[in-house]
Amino acid sequence: MRDFPSCFGENGVQVSDTSCSSVGAIKASQNSVACVYRCKLLAKSCLISVIWSRNLIGQCVGIEIQDSSHRCIFRVDVRPSLFSKRKGSKCLEVHSTKVEIFWDLSVAKFGSGPEPLEGYYIAVVAKQEMVLLVGNLRKEAFKKTGAVCLLPNTQFISKKEHISGKKVYSTKAQFCENGELHDLRIECDTTTSQTPTLSIRIDSKTIIHIDHLHWKFRGNCAINIDGLPVEVFWDVHNWLFGPGLGNAVFLFHTSLSAHKLWNSQPIHDPSISSGSLSWSYSQTFGESKLSGLGFSLFLYAWKIE
Repeated sequence: MRDFPSCFGENGVQVSDTSCSSVGAIKASQNSVACVYRCKLLAKSCLISVIWSRNLIGQCVGIEIQDSSHRCIFRVDVRPSLFSKRKGSKCLEVHSTKVEIFWDLSVAKFGSGPEPLEGYYIAVVAKQEMVLLVGNLRKEAFKKTGAVCLLPNTQFISKKEHISGKKVYSTKAQFCENGELHDLRIECDTTTSQTPTLSIRIDSKTIIHIDHLHWKFRGNCAINIDGLPVEVFWDVHNWLFGPGLGNAVFLFHTSLSAHKLWNSQPIHDPSISSGSLSWSYSQTFGESKLSGLGFSLFLYAWKIE
C-alpha cells in the first residue's frame, strides 16, 4: 500500500456554492470512484457524494451535498497541491445553521485504486450531530469535530467506479453496506475471437458466462452473493459495435426493483461518450425512489490499448 500524496489544505481546496453542477456533470476520470449516501441534514433528506479520483498530479477528493430537489447546496474540491497539508475543514451556512466538513488523510493508505483503504476520515457535522462519517478513524473524527452523536438511518446507496483494462477488468467490491469485500473480475476479449464471450468472476468463481456475445450484448440475470439476491445487468454494446475505445457498463443491484429502475429511468451522463449506457445519480435516485432500493454498484469498464 502507498501513502496519500500531499494534496490537502487551504491552497488545494476549491469551494463551490449553489451554482455548482451536479455529480453527473463532473468530467469523469477513467480512474475514479463516487460514493453516494442518503443522510438527514437539519431534519431534511439529502444526498452526500464523496468522489475520489487520481491523475498524473496526485489523488484528490470532492464532497458534494444535494438537497431533496437534487440542487447542489455545497461542494468542496480538494485538489493536488505539493506543499499543502493533508487535513482540513470547510464551513457553510444552510438555513442560517453552520454545517462543517472535516477531512483527515494524513495517514491514509491506498491500494491500486483512487479510494483509500484505511487511515482516514471524512465527516459532515451540523448542530454537533455527525451527519455523515466515512472512514475508519472514527474516534479521531469525533474528537476533532466535537460531534456528540452519529445520526441514524444514514444509507450508503450507491457506488460508481471507473475501471480500465484490455481484456481483464478487476476491482474490489461490496454488494451491500458493511458487506464482505470481494474480488470482482470481468473478462472479455473482443479483438481476436470471432465469437467473443463475457465472464464475470467473484473470488475466482465464475458467476456469469455469456456465449454469442454479439447477440447478447445487453442482458441481466439474478445471482446470490453473501446470502443476498443480486440482480446483474450488463451492456457491452460499445465494446463490440462502438467507434474507438468505448466503455461497457455493469450494474450490481441488491434490490428486486432493479429491473424496473433500469427500464424506467432516464439514462444520461455527460462524462460518458455518446451512445453508451450510463446513469445520473440526481435523476436515478430521486427522493420518491430511494426507499427500499438497497445498494447499487455501477462499473464503467473502459478499454485501453
